[in-house]
Amino acid sequence: MRKIVIALSVLAVLTSCVSKKKYTDLEARNKETQDLLNSATVKLNSCLEEKAGLSATVAGLKEHNQTLINTSKDMTVLTTKGAENIEKALESIKEKDLKISRMQDALTKKDSVTLAVVTSLKSAVGISDPDIEINVEKGVVFISIADKLLFKTGSYDVTDKAKSVLAKVAKVVNDKPDFECMVEGHTDNVPYNGSGVLLDNWDLSVKRSTSIIRVLTNQLGVKPEQLIAAGRSSYVPLVANDSAENRSRNRRTRIVVLPKIDQFYEMIEKEMKKQKQ
Repeated sequence: MRKIVIALSVLAVLTSCVSKKKYTDLEARNKETQDLLNSATVKLNSCLEEKAGLSATVAGLKEHNQTLINTSKDMTVLTTKGAENIEKALESIKEKDLKISRMQDALTKKDSVTLAVVTSLKSAVGISDPDIEINVEKGVVFISIADKLLFKTGSYDVTDKAKSVLAKVAKVVNDKPDFECMVEGHTDNVPYNGSGVLLDNWDLSVKRSTSIIRVLTNQLGVKPEQLIAAGRSSYVPLVANDSAENRSRNRRTRIVVLPKIDQFYEMIEKEMKKQKQ
């Protein structure tokens, strides 16, 4: 009977690990989206500069037209030509304004979603606890929870204190069913010396991720399809593992909140294609 339990535990660990390809694809997609947003911002700045130039042209045309009216006997012909030039310049400005407005809307919506997520999380989880950090990097929201709030040393059993924190995170996730969350386990560089099915820090980091996911799904009602399990072992430290305090900081679980930005990606991509035509 014990062999069967161990076999099932090994199977659970292996099947819960996210594939390296899926995780790499997710990171690549996030980078691609950020690159596109950066490109859109550059294009936006270019449009603003072009608009300023056109505005200066309109001002010059108005002044020139007035001079012609004052100095020419054929006022009708000169006024008509000046008015036509001004009208063309104004039409060009309107086109630039429309393009600028579209790109600003796309970027604003994306920033608004990110801000809403951060505000909701900080309100639900609280920002006074130094062991819980919430921040935004490149448009993605990160919740970092210290290891001591979640697990005992060398263990992947979620503590009762951790469940109260995860309940607050679950509430925010449940309120936004279109979001995805990647649960990343991180360890320090001290080799894992436990027994059982875990071999090393890789196993420990992934097992901690899946343990949290099971709490979120089985006890807190989060949809499994919104969650991604990932383990980073000791290879993405916050600080050097050269002291007990630093190693404690590196032992953490990071929950990456990923708004489904397909709609914003498509909106910006569509606008960029229009401008190339």
